[in-house]
Amino acid sequence: MGLLNNLKAKLNPAKDKVSGLAQQHGDKITHGLDRAAKVVDEKTKGKYSDKIHTGTGKAKGAMDRLAHKDGTGAGGGTTAPPDSTPPAS
Repeated sequence: MGLLNNLKAKLNPAKDKVSGLAQQHGDKITHGLDRAAKVVDEKTKGKYSDKIHTGTGKAKGAMDRLAHKDGTGAGGGTTAPPDSTPPAS
């Protein structure tokens, strides 16, 4: 397992960088996916529309997971901390 742990340690900075880019440019990526899906759907004359829609949804889901946006609200960012501190016991 030493080799696998070594590989994970070396790839972790790249994953962090990709995650940061996905967070910063998530809207642009989503827009690009939608445009690409539309062009492909037009070129295939709607023959593969359901498959294109499924693939686009999976790509968006993967991008959201990369950006660590799993269920963090409709805004796509991180949730804000509460306004007040919890009471001390």
